[in-house]
Amino acid sequence: EVQIVESGGGLVQAGGSLRLSCAASGFTFDDYAIGWFRQAPGKEREGVSCISMSDGSTYYADSVKGRFTISSDNAKNTVYLQMNSLKPEDTAVYYCAADQTWAVLHGRLVADFGSWGQGTQVTVSS
Repeated sequence: EVQIVESGGGLVQAGGSLRLSCAASGFTFDDYAIGWFRQAPGKEREGVSCISMSDGSTYYADSVKGRFTISSDNAKNTVYLQMNSLKPEDTAVYYCAADQTWAVLHGRLVADFGSWGQGTQVTVSS
């Protein structure tokens, strides 16, 4: 059974940092891509970042480039999202997702991932 569990969300002031973790189990980690998505109230789900476990390739949304860093610890089947210089507009529920394939369309990460976590709330105060 595929399980994905996010952690690390919380309340932080603008300019601060948080590190989200995504612990995955139930599948061959090295064969998958892990993506981070976020959804703010009243807005569509947005692909934030993604990493391929097989070749290490990464994706970042323009809105987070230079501020967020995705990394993985394959020995722990865990992916991290280091978020620096946080802004109030980063406030959202952040979801981790896994799939064997991933795609970017018109510069945006496609949310066609097969397995999703429950999400973790990130709130950035101004």
